[in-house]
Amino acid sequence: MDLSQQRVCVTGGGGFLGRFVCQKLRDLGVSDDRLIVPRRTEYDLTREADVERLYEQAKPTVVIHLAAEVGGIGANERHPGRFFFANMAMGMHLVEHGRRRGLEKFVHTGTVCAYPKFTHVPFREDDLWNGYPEETNAPYGVAKKALFVMLDGYKREYAMNSAVVVPVNLYGPYDNFDPETSHVIPALIRKCEHARLAGHDKITCWGSGSVSREFLYVEDAAQGIVRAAQTIDTPEPINLGTGREITIKELALLIAKLTDFTGRIEWDTSRPDGQPRRCLDTTRAREMLGWHAKTSFETGLRATIDWWRENRPDDEERLP
Repeated sequence: MDLSQQRVCVTGGGGFLGRFVCQKLRDLGVSDDRLIVPRRTEYDLTREADVERLYEQAKPTVVIHLAAEVGGIGANERHPGRFFFANMAMGMHLVEHGRRRGLEKFVHTGTVCAYPKFTHVPFREDDLWNGYPEETNAPYGVAKKALFVMLDGYKREYAMNSAVVVPVNLYGPYDNFDPETSHVIPALIRKCEHARLAGHDKITCWGSGSVSREFLYVEDAAQGIVRAAQTIDTPEPINLGTGREITIKELALLIAKLTDFTGRIEWDTSRPDGQPRRCLDTTRAREMLGWHAKTSFETGLRATIDWWRENRPDDEERLP
């Protein structure tokens, strides 16, 4: 598909991942008058009436669905009901009204949280339905995964073209550094930087540090998503990742080193760890998309730290 000839709607296009996806689309020749980025102040995508109005006013031919209500372990613990409803509602309304409007393609961005809690490592797409997700993020993961089934049904019944990508944990510039809702990398960067600036001799991190995660630089993820929009017409899930697994303890030590924090790292084992391991098999992405991650982990972390140092609040060093 030549995306430069389409009217492309990117939900969540003003967010962390969305800004990089929109730039990739512009690089392909999608002009600003053909690139639609709905703002939440104007369209609440959890409301069917707003989704219907978006299609009526913007008339997209392709939708890349990135919008989500999401957060780290703490946010998932506090808002399981909201996270299920919001993510399920957005996807259902966007897909159904896209079908009614004759949408040419719907690209859905899933989540690694959709995988079962105990999945053979590396995670392969065929394992998605072999168990229940890790409990703390199950409502979010199940809501996103249910849309895989919806798109498969719509392809078989209505011949609606779609693509599904499943990125691993993302990080990079413009990430969410809010202490209440951030994921692990921005949370650790913020902790280490704050402690260094304030002269503290230790930081405390959640869990045991023994669980593992895989991380994908946001710009690499954006390239994979746009590539799926160009080339894929069937909702067969495609993992996007690097294949590199790191424990949270190793990650904390690496971020401390890169931020020049020399104090102690203590672990609060009363707090949950989340899923025991995460690491994706990306064979399908290489074969179907011709895609692989290009950014080394340390390079991506340095870019993220540099961005935070340039954009953190002026009073960050005075925070408790």
